Amino acid sequence: MKRQAQARLYHLLPVAFWLLATGGILVWAIYHLPFTIDHYLPALLVLISASIIRRIPKHTDSSETCFVVALFLGVASYWLPSVVLMLLPAWGYLIYRNLFGWRPFLASLIGLAMVAIWLAVLTYLLPQTFHLSPFTSHLSTWIPTAAVFLAWLGTTIVRQILRER
Repeated sequence: MKRQAQARLYHLLPVAFWLLATGGILVWAIYHLPFTIDHYLPALLVLISASIIRRIPKHTDSSETCFVVALFLGVASYWLPSVVLMLLPAWGYLIYRNLFGWRPFLASLIGLAMVAIWLAVLTYLLPQTFHLSPFTSHLSTWIPTAAVFLAWLGTTIVRQILRER
């Protein structure tokens, strides 16, 4: 592949992935009117978590990062409870990069436990404001989160493959 074509693909393929994700989210949003911002908060928190996990340098301790990622995914699970399962791909990525052990595993469990404890305390103190939204019971609420995560994943893979050496 020529260098100029590679440079074009390096910049245009991520744009295509994000446009596809945005289009899918807009079609979903139109179909599920009325929608609120809490439909998109899990997608944002998953995107932040994936970006944090991706930026761990080699040969470092990933315990603190696993704790922060588990906090973000725990908060996102308030709106979309099954998003906690996104820890499994994060752990798989860390295993792939040889950055995973008992300490990062326990740190992520402590992060999830911390969110659960704070949610229980806030639910007890403010029972009217903290309750699970009714939209979490539908599988279609995963569409914004999955679209954002897949666009990020596609962008990361394409940029890794097409990186100029």
